[in-house]
Amino acid sequence: MKVVADILVVLVALVHCYILVLEMFRWTHDRTRAAFGTTPELAEATKPLAANQGLYNGFLAAGLIWSLFAGGAAYQFKVFFLLCVLVAGLYAVLVTKLRPPLFVQVVPSVVALVAVLIAG
Repeated sequence: MKVVADILVVLVALVHCYILVLEMFRWTHDRTRAAFGTTPELAEATKPLAANQGLYNGFLAAGLIWSLFAGGAAYQFKVFFLLCVLVAGLYAVLVTKLRPPLFVQVVPSVVALVAVLIAG
């Protein structure tokens, strides 16, 4: 079960790496704007804010990857960073009223968290 849990942690980390790329480097591109529901003007005006947000998603990904190599503290790091992803996803759903964060952040983090808790 530990292998399954670690694979799920990696998948959550990869999602956040992808979000980092979207928010830091592709924020004003058509497909990214469509995904986040922004106009060209809004995307340009919020580009610095999105880049900062992307950086934080990168920190979540880095923490999840680090948790795989954290030795005796690995379990605590996995739980902590998965809870951070869960809270960030819930906040995004509540504040933006968009549903993608529910399926992109919340559900995967819950599944990974349950697997990590079961694997111990």
